[in-house]
Amino acid sequence: MQFCDECGSMMHTDGDAWVCRSCGHEELRDSAAEAAMTTTEGQDHDGGPVDMSEVDDTEIGPTTKARCPNPDCDGERARYEMKQIRAADESETRFFTCVECGKKWREDDN
Repeated sequence: MQFCDECGSMMHTDGDAWVCRSCGHEELRDSAAEAAMTTTEGQDHDGGPVDMSEVDDTEIGPTTKARCPNPDCDGERARYEMKQIRAADESETRFFTCVECGKKWREDDN
């Protein structure tokens, strides 16, 4: 990845040059420098769903007091986990699983 020396934006390749789409600045490409760059090309971006069927409930995570949103369930405890799925300057998303019926839901700060 190359950043523009003029405005700091990410540059894109266009033939033998790096071109800034924000300000139009261009630089010649350097094959030696590019060989040292790390790329995401060919990397698996989605591992698919994780099979948790053989994981014991006690290994899934801590529980907390939370009312299950399933109208057919009176559960008041849920396993939870927190993940950073949005920008780093935003709060984490909380994922819950009812210990009674298995219903899953999430909560975000607004």
